[in-house]
Amino acid sequence: MSTRWTPQTQMGRETAQAPSVVKAQLAANHGAITQLAEELRATPPTFVMTCGRGSSDHATLYAKYLIESQLGIPVVSAAPSITSIYGKTLAVKGALFIAVSQSGKSPDLVQSAAAAKKAGARTVALVNVTDSPLAETVDHVIPLLAGAETSVAATKSYIATLSAIAQIVASWANDDALIKGLTALPDQLTRALDKDWLDAAEPIAKSQGLYVIGRGPTFAIAQEAALKFKETSSLHAEAFSAAEVKHGPMALVTRDFPMLVFSQQDATRDSVEGFLAEMRAKTDNLFAAETGHSDTKGHLPVVEDIHPLFAPIAMIQTFYTLAEHVALLRGCNPDAPPHLSKVTETH
Repeated sequence: MSTRWTPQTQMGRETAQAPSVVKAQLAANHGAITQLAEELRATPPTFVMTCGRGSSDHATLYAKYLIESQLGIPVVSAAPSITSIYGKTLAVKGALFIAVSQSGKSPDLVQSAAAAKKAGARTVALVNVTDSPLAETVDHVIPLLAGAETSVAATKSYIATLSAIAQIVASWANDDALIKGLTALPDQLTRALDKDWLDAAEPIAKSQGLYVIGRGPTFAIAQEAALKFKETSSLHAEAFSAAEVKHGPMALVTRDFPMLVFSQQDATRDSVEGFLAEMRAKTDNLFAAETGHSDTKGHLPVVEDIHPLFAPIAMIQTFYTLAEHVALLRGCNPDAPPHLSKVTETH
């Protein structure tokens, strides 16, 4: 029988702080984001380039889906080594360059942001440490305001990054539905903490690996979820788009092979529903986070009355409760994974 999740680690305690972090962040950053959005509407960028690593890079994929779907502006991901290792400056004049980092210390991100600014891009940093080298480099600093995060696994800082991105896009697009949806987000994240996904923990913990699937904005959180399984549980997980997973990876799927699928209630829903129907015939360990289907085996309940673009934020909030439980079942310490440190500085 399932039991309601209660934090058992520092990762869990920091996960539980995310709703209050987002509530404070939305209020504190309103002025700075409104100013940035006004600038972006007055002089729209030719394209957007994002830069980040690890969880921060997964957050930039969420930004890509929101910006492209709501504003029609193409978004590309920077390879920091082009600047830091190869010494090349890209033609980004007129672009918006968004760097995402918790610490703001990684030399390659700082160099990439500095090069983009020098080349004529408008530069923005989403960063948790506002007196960091990255923050000092860019034109606009949007603080994540997640507070101290001591567990190696990023949780509340990742959620804070997604909410900051959502606030930027909502303000930039001047979209009433998005703006209204943001006001409800902190309460929805609190409710997400009470969604029980723990029935999925034991089958996943006993496995040798799994696929994590999403499409559209949930593909970004699928990547984050796969990383968290690796980090916190020493469990190999790979993230795929529901549109891509059938192009080869399906050869590994057996009756007991687990899949964790995220599905938001938007234009991608029909295709993901079709994928789920097909996968239920192939594996007995299919777990789907989606609205409806409460009587279906493997159903993971989600916050229902939420804007589809913000549904992934609530889903990853609930996912972290599952990730903590899987780690503990596997005898792992999610606060201090082997070979990892909180701040990773790459060149």
